[in-house]
Amino acid sequence: MTVAHHHLSNLQASDSDSTAANSTAAHSTDHALNHVIIEFYEKLSSWEHAIVRDKGFSLSQVHTIELLGVHGAMRMKELADKIGVTTGTLTVQIDKMVEAQWVVRRPHETDRRSILVELTDKGQTLFLEHDALHLQLTTDLTAKMSCEERVVLVNLLSRMNNEF
Repeated sequence: MTVAHHHLSNLQASDSDSTAANSTAAHSTDHALNHVIIEFYEKLSSWEHAIVRDKGFSLSQVHTIELLGVHGAMRMKELADKIGVTTGTLTVQIDKMVEAQWVVRRPHETDRRSILVELTDKGQTLFLEHDALHLQLTTDLTAKMSCEERVVLVNLLSRMNNEF
């Protein structure tokens, strides 16, 4: 039994009629949720590292490719903010990605001070391949869920994402 399941079974066994029990139940739920989120993150991260390791690029490079694939060309500052790194760190990474022909830099059409980064055809191919792996993983993970459960999951995860 995982720690999360232990917390959840304690939660289900608690008496929800008293204030103290409600407080304890909320605390147990928070702990169970915390453990489930961490466990899921660790499993997803391990899966992602295994996929990336086999492809010959870093996890930060793949995240950059994902962002550019989803959002299109982006300013360096905007991309750095989304990844959570400094523009200096991103510059080093983008230099390597330009060398690998995954991305190109180009001047912004209306703001001459800004440089845009966008995927090349090779980068777009990598994005589509990686995105297909994510979609397959999502399909596999939710295969035993009903359509209604998947809709609830989308809504809950979206609400959580909005908190960041």
